[in-house]
Amino acid sequence: WWTEPVFWQKAVTFSLLFEILGLGCAFGPLTMRFKPPLGSFLYWLRPGTVRLAPWPDRVPGTGGDRRTALDAALYAGVVASLVWVLAAPGDADPGAIDATVGLVEPVRFVPLFVLLSLLGLRDKTPFLAARTEVYGTLALMFLFSGPDMIVGTKLVLLLIWWGAATSKLNQHFPHVVAAMMSNSPVLRSKAFKRRFYRSWPDDLRPSPSAVGLAHVGTAVEFVAPLLMLVSFGGDAAIVAAVVMTVFHLVILTSLPMGVPLEWNLFMIFGAWVVFVGHGDVGFGDMDQPLPVLLIVAAAAAIVAAGNLWPRKFSFLPAMRYYAGNWASSLWCWKPTAMDKFEAHIAKVSPLPEKQLTDLYGPELSSRMAHKGFAFRAMHTHGRALFGTIPRLAGPDHETGYVLMDGELVAGVTLGWNFGDGHLHDEGLLAALHARCGFEPGEVRVMALESQPFGQPRQAYRLIDGATGVFEEGLVEVADMLERQPWDVDFPVRVTSARTAGAVP
Repeated sequence: WWTEPVFWQKAVTFSLLFEILGLGCAFGPLTMRFKPPLGSFLYWLRPGTVRLAPWPDRVPGTGGDRRTALDAALYAGVVASLVWVLAAPGDADPGAIDATVGLVEPVRFVPLFVLLSLLGLRDKTPFLAARTEVYGTLALMFLFSGPDMIVGTKLVLLLIWWGAATSKLNQHFPHVVAAMMSNSPVLRSKAFKRRFYRSWPDDLRPSPSAVGLAHVGTAVEFVAPLLMLVSFGGDAAIVAAVVMTVFHLVILTSLPMGVPLEWNLFMIFGAWVVFVGHGDVGFGDMDQPLPVLLIVAAAAAIVAAGNLWPRKFSFLPAMRYYAGNWASSLWCWKPTAMDKFEAHIAKVSPLPEKQLTDLYGPELSSRMAHKGFAFRAMHTHGRALFGTIPRLAGPDHETGYVLMDGELVAGVTLGWNFGDGHLHDEGLLAALHARCGFEPGEVRVMALESQPFGQPRQAYRLIDGATGVFEEGLVEVADMLERQPWDVDFPVRVTSARTAGAVP
């Protein structure tokens, strides 16, 4: 039953529904949601809350940052269209593939694509939350006949693995592996975990073991999927599927904090269903290869463009997953700004610190916040974020401001966050300022962009909540690689600067 193509269609559709309801990457303690553990779907049905359009100045009818009844209706329509697909019987002819139940009629997917596209133009947050680059692209293949659908999904899965592997061709990834493996609840030996660092606890740069493991993982993600594709369900495909199963289980069990657990299980399932269960279906069986290849080529072009010009693309459609190279931000708040934020912003939940204080008291809450900062600093971009705080907030940065990771700000004000720094840069800050009326200096944000492929530096922006960007510059990746998580003397190259405004 698990190789029935209609079951594959329903699994993809269910995964898309699971994510857009906020039950996956936006659920529970692993994403700093404790009380309540979820709420995204209620927030996205609530007019007046914050929304962020991807191109408000270019696409007519998408301007503004307040969710309207139309936005809520579009979101509800996407959810309803997914349920409609899940309830569908297998009425369509499966074509020349092994199936006894049939397929979902392709027309059933059309409302989903129309509504999801319109929703994405109005509000990028639920569009990204649906993990559209994975499940949406796969669902596009359900518009085709049986063999075309199978081959198309094989190519999309290959693209996902290769996109993720390509994103790991950088110098950041060994830091990810060191943090991931030393945080594993499965590996119990502290001595073994410490081997992932050069000289614990004095030198926390990744050791040769971490670097080697990073390279092995990248090679596996390139080679094993290709072997599954060209082996047509034979013994080699089974061996490669076993390798990819182990690969994803290592990820699944190594970093529970914020990791897309369901996605790793889904990719294991996809390897066995599509490449082993239907391994005998190949390019020669296709009826309409051109449109299938055009869809895959378009997705691959977005991946390439996202790696070359990361400022213009979310890291999700660019498939630059947990590779240590993603946009991030650090927010510095005056107490007066925090009061305005609490008073004027409709949130999906209280800030994590308040949730933890209510549950366990202020001491544990503060300790958890600093654990989060330490975890961020273990990655290369954390060195730049924390090392530029004096430039961002001035001489009283240690006493006059409260630090907060941009992920937490986005999580409570947008209903979802998943490592995309473009959800908590000047766009979100402008939406909050429109509601709170910040004074100059009350909120300061350091926004660090991803490293473009083949370039040795990353761009940053220092932003004031009232007056906007007051400094832009570049940080060298080499400087981040050589510094320890606690180093604060971080060099930058300023490319433009202006007066930021007085600090209250």
